[in-house]
Amino acid sequence: MQAAPVRATAIPSVTDALRAMETLLLGSGQRTARRNAWTSVLEDRRRAKDRVETQRVLEAAVAARTS
Repeated sequence: MQAAPVRATAIPSVTDALRAMETLLLGSGQRTARRNAWTSVLEDRRRAKDRVETQRVLEAAVAARTS
């Protein structure tokens, strides 16, 4: 007895669905502006994380010198 062929259909992710809605509802200029804004937010978060890490390293270096 032979098994029936299986058809796999990818279920779109929430991100894919949101992007599809964005494409339908927004003009390309507004879509680009939103993506640029989100990229800026992510970059700001990365820089903030880097600042915190740098501060920790500097404080550890100062503590090591004074010990």
